[in-house]
Amino acid sequence: MDFNLSEEHEAVQFAARDFAQNVLSAGIIERDNDQKFDKALIKKMGDLGFLSMMVKPEYGGGGMDTISYVIAMEEISKVDASAAVIMSVNNSLVCWGIQAYGTDEQKEKYLTRLSSGDEIGAFCLSEPEAGSDATSQHTTAEDMGDHYLLNGTKNWITNGNSSGICLVIAQTHPEKGHKGINVLIVEKGSPGFTVGRKEDKMGIRASDTHTLMFTDVKVPKENRIGEDGFGFKFAMTVLNGGRIGIAAQALGIAAGAFELSLKYAQERKTFGKPISDHQAIQFKLAEMATRIEAARLLVYKAARLKDLGKDYIQAAAMAKLFASDVAMWVTTEAVQVHGGYGYVKEYHVERMMRDAKITQIYEGTSEIQKLVIARELLK
Repeated sequence: MDFNLSEEHEAVQFAARDFAQNVLSAGIIERDNDQKFDKALIKKMGDLGFLSMMVKPEYGGGGMDTISYVIAMEEISKVDASAAVIMSVNNSLVCWGIQAYGTDEQKEKYLTRLSSGDEIGAFCLSEPEAGSDATSQHTTAEDMGDHYLLNGTKNWITNGNSSGICLVIAQTHPEKGHKGINVLIVEKGSPGFTVGRKEDKMGIRASDTHTLMFTDVKVPKENRIGEDGFGFKFAMTVLNGGRIGIAAQALGIAAGAFELSLKYAQERKTFGKPISDHQAIQFKLAEMATRIEAARLLVYKAARLKDLGKDYIQAAAMAKLFASDVAMWVTTEAVQVHGGYGYVKEYHVERMMRDAKITQIYEGTSEIQKLVIARELLK
């Protein structure tokens, strides 16, 4: 086993760190307050290749491996988790799904647009009554011969308003249950496609999260990904990979909070010496670093298995379960290390604590991850 990064991976790490520290860091508190993410920053992410890292070069992507992706996700999440989730959805769920299962025509038409940053994607699975129970799809895609007629509502959609291309999971054959579900590529601006309310969230506030509504939206048959009834399997497969990205996001949030705490502890003085000289603080820092390193190894293992073409379902679930818990614990401790300063926005760790919580919920709650792990163990 080689725990050293290759030169290529080190280059990715440097580029992502440089972008996060020198570009994303500016205005981050304002973006959180205003609940807005600058479109120019999305375009910059596209220009630098962060929106299509695993997409093949012929479609405008970087053609990189999953390890490169999680390295970049960690560095960007250290600074701005909202930017990271925009990046994660576009890479893990939308681009990867189209590249893995789309037709050549779909890849040519959509991947090039998603890679550039001119447009970003959204993954539309969750509904008012279909969160963890993804089989309960009430959005319908009625087969009309040469097109589908799409009706329904999707909730909690990341990039809901800023996206131009949506992958929508909908039920076509209710009598077949989850085997009657399809996935359709739906473009923003289609008649009957309406963007609903924006959610006022606790964390990742600069990332827009909206309700999307579809009323008799005509979707051409050629916009269906895979065979008729492939939608549920598609959704579960891309989510397995997406969990690696969210685990990397959680890892980055934790690592960023730790780095701020380590710096603060060496600068802040009490009783005539830096608080890092106090054993109570030293113990916190030691446990933070240990848990983060353990999470990083789990994330890298899942990414490596995916790159090798091996079964990574259990590893991805373990990585997300553990890394999200680490993110929540480390950020809470980071606020404690900072004391009163940790409770104000200027020192960033309070935002990181708010951002960390969602990693235990989206793309499969921690409880769902435990079910996945148990299922894999008991096969």
